[in-house]
Formats: sequence, structure tokens, C-alpha cells
Amino acid sequence: MRVLAAMSGGVDSAVAAARAVEAGHDVVGVHLALSRMPGTLRTGSRGCCTIEDSMDAQRAANVLGIPYYVWDFSERFKADVVDGFVAEYTAGRTPNPCMRCNERIKFAALLEKALALGFDAVATGHYAKIVTDAAGNRELHRASAEAKDQSYVLGVLTAEQLAHAYFPLGETPSKDLVRAEAARRGLSVAQKPDSYDICFIPDGDTKGWLADRVGEAPGDIVDRSGAVVGSHEGAHAYTVGQRRGLRLGTPAPDGKPRFVLEVRPKQNTVVVGPKEALATAEIAGSRFTWAGLPPTDAATPFACDVQIRAHADPVPATAVVTGGELVIIPEHSLDGVAPGQTAVVYVGTRVLGQCTIDRTVSAIPAGV
Repeated sequence: MRVLAAMSGGVDSAVAAARAVEAGHDVVGVHLALSRMPGTLRTGSRGCCTIEDSMDAQRAANVLGIPYYVWDFSERFKADVVDGFVAEYTAGRTPNPCMRCNERIKFAALLEKALALGFDAVATGHYAKIVTDAAGNRELHRASAEAKDQSYVLGVLTAEQLAHAYFPLGETPSKDLVRAEAARRGLSVAQKPDSYDICFIPDGDTKGWLADRVGEAPGDIVDRSGAVVGSHEGAHAYTVGQRRGLRLGTPAPDGKPRFVLEVRPKQNTVVVGPKEALATAEIAGSRFTWAGLPPTDAATPFACDVQIRAHADPVPATAVVTGGELVIIPEHSLDGVAPGQTAVVYVGTRVLGQCTIDRTVSAIPAGV
């Protein structure tokens, strides 16, 4: 195949590109420039897609002997990921920018350009597997290394995108083996730290970053009865499940800590309550997609597992498409689920599909 290897500058994408070359494919490396800030630098494990990352990717491509390019996707990234992130928080939702980047940049904008240039597939360093069934249909599955499994953040991929996706690391049982392989291949990124946190907020201060773009809008923090128990400087700075930073002036009647239960941007209020009230009995979203073939009859409830965070454990559930929504009812309540998060549905190791959560139903009604 003609393979376009997306090279982030990390060890995973470098080894994925190396394996594609070793498999005999015609490989070209590309690094995505997602920021036009020339001073963007990496700080340890924080940040990615920086100047240093581009240079690391270049060095890896040189070792592999493949052509290497840097493509400027900064405008698309700002419009589809960064601006969307701000808009979601402003609407009182908790977005997942990594999902949006995979959905709209790596497997939409990048794949579209790759296909236009005659490439057959885009290779990335994600830990996930693609399995082809007897009829030739491609399915997305969990990686062999469960601790590194990244199928959750790929749950947004469609059947058409899976047809051109290539994940060379899917069968690798551990990250240590990938680092050892990188060292054997002479790749300088063998011991480079993994990146974490949001790539465009490398200092990790999401609250401050949002305040710079949205501004402060003081409002009330209320309990489930509507009584004012504190104040805030901007509802956008809070997310469901948050405990720290509330600075409440009124203690809870039971003396226990309180958590953010809901963000109401129209009223500019933040609702808090006991940890038990974070329990969620039902989630639903109208923006859902299937990763490959959809269920035979999604209008009939079917058994599945649901995962609501990249590193969360899957929970047995029942799902059904009704009223234009994918409705998911877990066998036991989920903790701290917020609108804007992504629920990925699995059947065994297979990623069946996903939805962006629009609404939740508490397992503990107000007043209980």
C-alpha cells in the first residue's frame, strides 16, 4: 500500500511508521502543525505537536529513510477542535478534544488529503486493532495491550474511515516493547515521555486558559434545592464531578464534601451536592455513529458494554436507538457523567459505536 504515516514526534508513531516500512509499504511521513505559535515548546510530558516534536519526527523519518513533510492544519484545528472546545465549555458541557481531533483532523482532514494524493491508508501509533470479518467488513477492536488500549478515542471513526486506517501497534502487548524496539532501530525518541493533558493547554491550567478567552462572569453556586451556598467567577470553569476549587462559604448539613452536579450556563449557576448524587442511571445522545456495520436492529434493546472515559472500566449496559437518540442504561450507575463527554459502546472487544452525551438521568433524584 501507499501509506501516509502521521508522525507526532513520539515513540509510538515512529515505531508504527517503522513497521509500515518493514512490511514493504511505500511510506511517507507527515507531521501536523496544529499551532502557528512559533514559540510553542514542550514542557516535559506536557504539550505535543510542538517545534521539538516536529524535529523529533524529522529525525525518525531520516533514520527510516522515508520522505517527510510538515502540513499546516492549524486553521482547521483551531476551528474544529479549539473553538469547539471553548463553545462546549461555554454551553456547560465537558468536551473531549482528543476525540474531536481524531474525528475531524486525523481521520477527516488528513485522510481526505491523503486519499486525494493517492495514498491507500493513514497509519498512526494508536493502540487498537482492525479486524476484517468473513464478508470483508472492517471492525475496530481493543488493542492487545489493555493498559494502553486507545480504541475509546477512536470510537468516532466511521466504516469509511476504518477502510483506510492502519494501526501497526495493535497487537503489541506492552509499551515497554515499543520503546525497546525504538531503541533497537536507533530512534532517538525511544525514551521520550508520553504527552498528556490537553495539547493546546500545555501548562494544564484549563480554568485560566478558558478565562482568558471567555472572560469572568460571576454567579451563584447553589445546592439541589436552589439555596445559594457560594459564588463563582465563571460557570465555564467547572465540570461535573469536580470537588476542588469550589470555596464554598456554607458547609453542607451533613458536613461531607460537595461536588459539582450540574453546570447551568443560561442561569450562570453551578449546582453542587453530595458525591452520591453523581450516580447516573441513564445517558443519551443524538449525535451517534457506528464504527463499521451498525447493529442489525438498533431499535431493539441490545446488550453491550459502555465506556465513558479513555481510562475508565467498561460497564455492562443495554442500549437502544429511540426518539433519535442512542440511549444507554448501565447495569449499575456511572459516576460523574457530564454532557459533552463521549460514551463508546463495545460488544466484546469490538467498538460498535459512540455518542456525544446530551443528557443524563440521575440515579438519586433531587430531594432524596
